[in-house]
Amino acid sequence: MLEQFFKLRDHDTSVRTEILAGLTTFLTMSYIVFVNPDILSSTGMDKGSVFVATCVAAALGSLIMALVANWPIGMAPGMGLNAFFAFTVVAQMGYTWQQALGAVFISGVVFVILTVTGAREWLVAGIPPSLRSAIAAGIGLFLGIIALGSAGIVVANPATKVGLGDLTHAPTLFAILGFFIIAALGALKVRGAILIGILAITILSILTGHTQFQGIFSAPPSLDPTFFKLDIMGALNTGFFHVILVFVLVEVFDATGTMIGVATRAGLIRPGNPGRLGRALLSDSCAIVAGSMLGTSSTTAYVESASGVQAGGRTGLTALTIAVLFLLALFLSPLAAIVPAYATAPALLYVACLMLRELVDVDWDDITESVPAAIAAIAMPLTYSIANGLAFGFISYVAIKALSGRFRDIHPATLLVAVLFVIKYALFPA
Repeated sequence: MLEQFFKLRDHDTSVRTEILAGLTTFLTMSYIVFVNPDILSSTGMDKGSVFVATCVAAALGSLIMALVANWPIGMAPGMGLNAFFAFTVVAQMGYTWQQALGAVFISGVVFVILTVTGAREWLVAGIPPSLRSAIAAGIGLFLGIIALGSAGIVVANPATKVGLGDLTHAPTLFAILGFFIIAALGALKVRGAILIGILAITILSILTGHTQFQGIFSAPPSLDPTFFKLDIMGALNTGFFHVILVFVLVEVFDATGTMIGVATRAGLIRPGNPGRLGRALLSDSCAIVAGSMLGTSSTTAYVESASGVQAGGRTGLTALTIAVLFLLALFLSPLAAIVPAYATAPALLYVACLMLRELVDVDWDDITESVPAAIAAIAMPLTYSIANGLAFGFISYVAIKALSGRFRDIHPATLLVAVLFVIKYALFPA
């Protein structure tokens, strides 16, 4: 049955290979079940409920990917947008987490419409590659400053804005050690390096008395505190427009780039033949909508899926395996509850470092391309907002191109986004 449904023979693979590939991908992306609850619970959301929502959203998203697209791509709440959700939309802008979930829901619906109508291709094609690369790097820098703050390495300083924390503080030292462990294991290409690092620091914290052990396995916590608690009408507030715009733009870029990259490596996409990319993107957008109902930030395709492809994964059976493993992870709630912030901070910092490699794709020889890209990347951590970084990048791109006599180089999609951000700042400058 599996052979016929997933067309294993057509893809020159087997049940055993696909299951091993799914396990490989799961190990590389499962850190999200510890990191996402830690980030989103800072908004006041119930940590146990977010843990369940994260696991179920990842399982549901991966299942949809398996059954609809038949691609070996794992889905889960994405890094970057979860931080934007918690630290910008809720903490900085003062909206409720229920409204933020409403914004995620609306962005998912917009993503569905863009995918079904084909407008997504127009939007993606219209965004300058340099700016697209800088957005990914800027999100990395944003995650980096959050990670350094959580670890106690960077602290507030009234004289210099930020300063160095107490490097003799035990949790800070644990975080530094965790980062070295993850980076070293990553260099050695050990599967699940991030997960191992998080668990190692958590165990060390327990052994030294900084964290109280509460067990490993139990029945999953209740999903009720976040289930269907999204405030869609509150998110339709006019001041929320640019938040939804940011969610949509990052979701579109992130999902499209990840899927094309992983699918190309798997031989599922060839020049002139996008394969099932449309179905895969529809799966992604549906997962975003479902995740918001469960109580988590935007669900997206994980670039870690490339590890499963490297292990031989070629079909949706790999994604199905990932879905099953995320459901099994539901019974690890006691472990997830005791993972301290300084154990997940090294994971955030490591992911941030990996995202910075996108800067190599910026056209540094063209000032009209490189300067807007640099501004976008710099503004995200320094304004503590992915939204501001996106806005500054798009607006400066259009302004510099126009003033240097190269207005015709500006794609209508880029111009449209820049104008929308200008309107936002004119009407809602705060």
